[in-house]
Amino acid sequence: MLKKKKWLQLSLLSVLAVILLAGCGGDKVSNNGKESGSKDKDKDVLTQVKDNDKIVFGVKNDTRLFGLKNPSTGEVEGFDIDIAKALAAEILGDEKKVEFKEVTSKTRMALLNNGDIDAIVATMTITDDRKKEVDFTDVYFDAGQSLLVKKGSDIKGIDSLKGKKVLAVKGSTSAINIREKAPDAQVLEFENYSEAFAALKSGQGEALTTDDSILYGMADEDPNYELVGGTFTDEPYGIAVKKGNENFVAELNKALKSLKDSGKYDEIHDKWIKH
Repeated sequence: MLKKKKWLQLSLLSVLAVILLAGCGGDKVSNNGKESGSKDKDKDVLTQVKDNDKIVFGVKNDTRLFGLKNPSTGEVEGFDIDIAKALAAEILGDEKKVEFKEVTSKTRMALLNNGDIDAIVATMTITDDRKKEVDFTDVYFDAGQSLLVKKGSDIKGIDSLKGKKVLAVKGSTSAINIREKAPDAQVLEFENYSEAFAALKSGQGEALTTDDSILYGMADEDPNYELVGGTFTDEPYGIAVKKGNENFVAELNKALKSLKDSGKYDEIHDKWIKH
């Protein structure tokens, strides 16, 4: 009887040991010698790009001249799109080795830092605050903030905005700047440029503010609107990548320099930016 009791105790201990070992080892289950916790997203972005033989760019779909979805073809077209394709050709040898994912001024940082995209090419101004969250390439386009109004408006520039409703886009530097430069104006923010321009045309505001490069696209779309007052900020655009990916930044800068040296950059610029 004593032997049987001892045998039962030993069996119970063995079962408990197996359970404990299984519990401790659960996080170490491996495939081909790799821990299950290791994911591709833990690699540096340049290595990931080379492994996937593709660059995933975050681009805008609502910004005429820079990134606008063509309703006829379903393709996104514009300056940023052609720059992204040219960068892919430089880095991976083929401009078709790209994937485009839609971003807005509000969503682009989160999508980048979550690993959903490899880089942002989306009219993104380089600022000190943003440098704390992402890394930027060299400047690839110089813009400046301006105002778009209906022709015949009494708004002639930044000094005419007292008591006026000014439209801007959420998450953009433009919304911050206009509050600083015209504190007596009422600022209404929208999700994207399409919504903001529609609001201007429907009379929800008297001016729309963002970078002149984007406003020129709106004026091209509807000649009843014009830019006034020149520019009142400097808005240098950079390509953003996830923080800590210096190798990828260096590769993109090398590619940008090559595009400028070869004349390809000027060719793309003159195709889209005619002002």
